[in-house]
Amino acid sequence: MYTPRREVLGALAAAPLLAQTGSKVTYAIIATGGRGRYLMGKFKQLGCVCSDICDIYEPNLQKAAELEPEAKRWVDYREMLTATKADCIVIASPDHHHAPMLMASLDAKKDVYLEKPLSHSLEQSERMIKAVRASKQIVQIGMQRRSAPALIEAKRLVDDGLLGFVSIVKAQWNWNISADLDNSALPGKLDWKRFIGTARERDLEPMRFRRWRYFLDYAGGNMTDQGTHLMDVVQWFTKNGAPAAAQASGYVAKMRGSEHPDVFSAVFEYPRMLATWTLDYCNAYQNGWSIFLQGDKATMILNDAGYTVYAEPWKRTAAPTMEKESPVPVEAHIQNFLDCMKSRQEPNCPVEIAAAAVAGPHMANKAMFEGRKFVRA
Repeated sequence: MYTPRREVLGALAAAPLLAQTGSKVTYAIIATGGRGRYLMGKFKQLGCVCSDICDIYEPNLQKAAELEPEAKRWVDYREMLTATKADCIVIASPDHHHAPMLMASLDAKKDVYLEKPLSHSLEQSERMIKAVRASKQIVQIGMQRRSAPALIEAKRLVDDGLLGFVSIVKAQWNWNISADLDNSALPGKLDWKRFIGTARERDLEPMRFRRWRYFLDYAGGNMTDQGTHLMDVVQWFTKNGAPAAAQASGYVAKMRGSEHPDVFSAVFEYPRMLATWTLDYCNAYQNGWSIFLQGDKATMILNDAGYTVYAEPWKRTAAPTMEKESPVPVEAHIQNFLDCMKSRQEPNCPVEIAAAAVAGPHMANKAMFEGRKFVRA
């Protein structure tokens, strides 16, 4: 279980200049694809100034420059980190770059907002935790449900015993988007070698860049991508750390070319609870994410709309006993990061929480690809 380790890091000398002057936060962003540009919009909405943009794909860099024409452009993130005067670094790269980019940013003495999932492996998670704790930097992982008001309220209700004994939690994500991966030529210039980074060398295949999430060398598929969000909520609400064991099965149904399945189901074992995590990208029933917390007093359903509670014993005609609508605001999570940059307090999703959240999905991937039950050491 994660325990907060710092309330305040110390003297003002340890805090960035912005904490002393009240000036606008400046940031540099690494990876300006769709998610990166989305985050740029949110940081700008909150009054931040983008000083540097970095990407290995020329069209992405150009699109980011259209959003922030005054920002300096870079292709090599290490060169950018050496030169930038930004207060913090935003990282929205493929998963296999998360560890080296985070560690390089820490070496540059920068606070970091890093997209989830934290890591590409269990071993990387441990190294990343050690690197962050050896630094004085604020690091927020982009798991925005930790800052969602409705979920925070729902968590308090669970803590107060509303559901009673929770025996099983079922997480799911349905979305009918599976199709063959596009391997047609990429428009514009790509630095393929820099994309490969620490992964295995191979000749350029456009679909590996275009849909990097579905290849083992670069990511954990939707098991770790969507699963990190949902398993974090499961563990947060039930006061569990990483699971003791995981089993999983899945297959590529319609996403031909992918190495990761577009249909799968995993089971996680906790001391006094089971959790399941199922994804189907070939069906849109109950579209989006949902989490069902089933207790002996009530059941709570969480999703993008907020939360709903049904009392036990449930009947087919039963009306909710409690309901709250609320979206999951990314800007609230970013604002928490900005506030913590000034206060030097721990953010809502530090690396320990993020490591525990992705641990189960990492275990499930190993179980699925190795054809065995994976038990955490």
